[in-house]
Amino acid sequence: MTGQGNDDAEWSDRLDALSFPVPNHAGRCVMHRLAFRALLAVEPQRDACLAYFTANKAAFLSAATTKITRLALPADRSLHINSRDLRRAITPQATTSPARLCRVLDR
Repeated sequence: MTGQGNDDAEWSDRLDALSFPVPNHAGRCVMHRLAFRALLAVEPQRDACLAYFTANKAAFLSAATTKITRLALPADRSLHINSRDLRRAITPQATTSPARLCRVLDR
């Protein structure tokens, strides 16, 4: 891993991804740069990804912990999260709200 970031997050040039530790889990969690593009609506660079992690660290940890629990991952298994995992952690009510219905319009 190269490029030590804040809050124990690191940037991997080889993976083109951010990596961070998850409390009470020996494996690391990774989020690819392209997932940040979906969140930031720009072509993010390493420093922008690290800054986004720092500003939203609680959501990243929540997304990782939720995925670990949902998949019953062993404590030493690394994992990855995507932009959907993070969005759900940022706005948890989105997963509990009723599904939106499509309405067919007459011509």
